[in-house]
Amino acid sequence: MSPNRRKFIKDAAVTAFGTGLFSMIPIDLLAQKQKISPNEKLVIGLIGCNSMGFADAQDLLLQPEVELAAMCDIDDNVLNEKVNEVLKLQDKKPDLYKDYRKMLERKDIDAVIIGTPDHWHCLQAVHACEAGKDVYVEKPLANSVKECNIMLNAARKHKRVVQVGQQQRSGIEWKSAMEFIKSGQLGKIRRVNIWANFNYGAGPEKVADEPVPEGVDYEMWLGPAPKRPFNRSRFHGWWRMFWDYGGGLMSDWGVHLIDMPLWSFDINTFPASVVASGGIYANRDRAIETADTQNVIYEMGDYLISWEHNGGLQVGPFDQLYGVSWVGTNGTLVADREHWRVFPEWGENNDHRMKTPEEFKSDGQSHIYHVRNFIECIKTRELPAADIGIGHKACIYTHLGNIAYRTGRKVIYDPATETILNDPEATSMLTPRYREPYKLPQY
Repeated sequence: MSPNRRKFIKDAAVTAFGTGLFSMIPIDLLAQKQKISPNEKLVIGLIGCNSMGFADAQDLLLQPEVELAAMCDIDDNVLNEKVNEVLKLQDKKPDLYKDYRKMLERKDIDAVIIGTPDHWHCLQAVHACEAGKDVYVEKPLANSVKECNIMLNAARKHKRVVQVGQQQRSGIEWKSAMEFIKSGQLGKIRRVNIWANFNYGAGPEKVADEPVPEGVDYEMWLGPAPKRPFNRSRFHGWWRMFWDYGGGLMSDWGVHLIDMPLWSFDINTFPASVVASGGIYANRDRAIETADTQNVIYEMGDYLISWEHNGGLQVGPFDQLYGVSWVGTNGTLVADREHWRVFPEWGENNDHRMKTPEEFKSDGQSHIYHVRNFIECIKTRELPAADIGIGHKACIYTHLGNIAYRTGRKVIYDPATETILNDPEATSMLTPRYREPYKLPQY
């Protein structure tokens, strides 16, 4: 296995499950924090302490002015484990909660991180906005199109800074790639190809239902989702492979990668149409509802955006697990979180149609840049790098891809009426059904 391949796999695992921890804490961080006056502190709370929620909290705690005052999770085991990690980054032990609503009542908390499963994002983000908190919410923004629209409206109404955890918007490699693409040197771009191949997309092994583990508030974990017995294959991390809680690789990685062509073309609209195909082809013995193999084509007028994923595989085009390629008449730009490169097209005389730029490599700091941007925007009240409007659009694109796959029909989304044109069944899939006593917020 090549060094690049090993690094790709490590990065993919960190992104999917948040298992990577920073390797070095500044030795003077605690001393720096003690010098910050109370008026300069940004006091935050964390809702959902496992996986990426805690990784985001760590990145924020590496900033001297940030204090984590409270942590909320439905699993006592997670809370007790993570609080010890927090004490490596600050002197004060955060207060612990099982119910995020109690945390939101606190007047001393300025902002919250939401790192819960996707089906909880809407309620928690809306309640945080209503409580006057700014929000860093993990991606994908929500588990349905309707919830995305509700969250956007609530954030705007309450004038909250909402940063979505699509940290590629802060990465120097992606910013540089955008500049090059927009320069026109690739010529006419006719298609953007996107791929995402990850082992975790195969889903976990099937296991039997079992009693709820001690210390877990499973009723709160389910929240607005349908009542189902506890099963570890639908719990920590793996919930994203079940429709009630997530959208599989399509939404988990789609929001990151589909967002890149939306950025490159400054897209503020939705696709003319969406078609999709796929299924559970290779992993029918695994615990998975979402597709392990899926293709989606977004018709954008005079170009296409094409998505594919293959759960359980680790090899993709250009020897990259995942990536985005912009196919132009002069050349193709290929990018991932490591670097971007250009492959020139051949001309009629066997010469290149464009000059090949040098490979641009990442500095690997996009997560830190992203939380710094969030902090600065809380101070200035400007829109952050991955503002909720950006997360909203990317998330809806992925849900339309899943709806097209699940119905097997072409999908045309009308944002004015919030419907799928001429398709009542597909339209019904835009809005989740919350179980009692939970109510879908009205915005």
